[in-house]
Amino acid sequence: MYQTDPPRPPSEVLPTMYDRKSEDPQDLDTPEQIHPPPPWETMPTMYDLKSEDPEEPGLPDEFHDFQPQLLRETCQPPNYPRGEMFIGTDLNLYYDARHRLWHKRPDWFLVLGVSRAQQQQDMRWSYVVWQEGIAPYLVVELLSPGTEAEDLGQTLTDVNKPPTKWQVYEQNLRIPYYIVFDRYQNQLRVFQLVATQYQPVEVPEQKFWFEEMELGLGVWQGSYQQTEGLWLRWYDAQGNWIPTSEERAEQEYQRAERESQRAERLAERLRGMGVDPDEV
Repeated sequence: MYQTDPPRPPSEVLPTMYDRKSEDPQDLDTPEQIHPPPPWETMPTMYDLKSEDPEEPGLPDEFHDFQPQLLRETCQPPNYPRGEMFIGTDLNLYYDARHRLWHKRPDWFLVLGVSRAQQQQDMRWSYVVWQEGIAPYLVVELLSPGTEAEDLGQTLTDVNKPPTKWQVYEQNLRIPYYIVFDRYQNQLRVFQLVATQYQPVEVPEQKFWFEEMELGLGVWQGSYQQTEGLWLRWYDAQGNWIPTSEERAEQEYQRAERESQRAERLAERLRGMGVDPDEV
């Protein structure tokens, strides 16, 4: 769910250029004018810039853009071809045929055993469970301070409103795994559906193995999109992080460089023996 840091109290918000009423030339020489504060102290947060949807807490931040990309890039289960699984990112998930407008919008979810679109015109506008016939296998929510209670099922149910996110995942769709990642606290939480309720699962070393997918999900410290931090990404049975397309390209380049250097050393050796390598 999108949210970043909690809104700043009015007393802590520094004035911006638009707040300054005086146009006295003497004011232009104040320390604030000469050394303006950094933008993160004066620019509005997503709490200030609301979405056009009144039920949405705010607009997405960069982390909610990059993290789903990394999950998508590295989700490569060996026993499920890419064409036989669907990945949704910030996509409306419709779950109740009796209330067709009710939906949730997970940060990231995975459905196994459905065909992905082969043509652009066939790409999904949303994921409608009663049409697809298959519910997601797992859902990932990226925790924020303002959404923690909702994401962890701690909000009260209102009988006059649709069910909460936790209720939908647990009771309506019965999604086998619900993943919650808190990058602020460096905490990965895994909830597994046992009978009719989600039960927390121990996550040693911030990693969890999905036997059905032959793939694991864990917290990785590294740089993605030229940004250093803590990221969720998938790993294989040997514990190796699944490489991104950029990492694969770099690995291929290094392999080609090694092969080129090896061939050049061999050619030099042949020349030293009086043999023209081009004639061998």
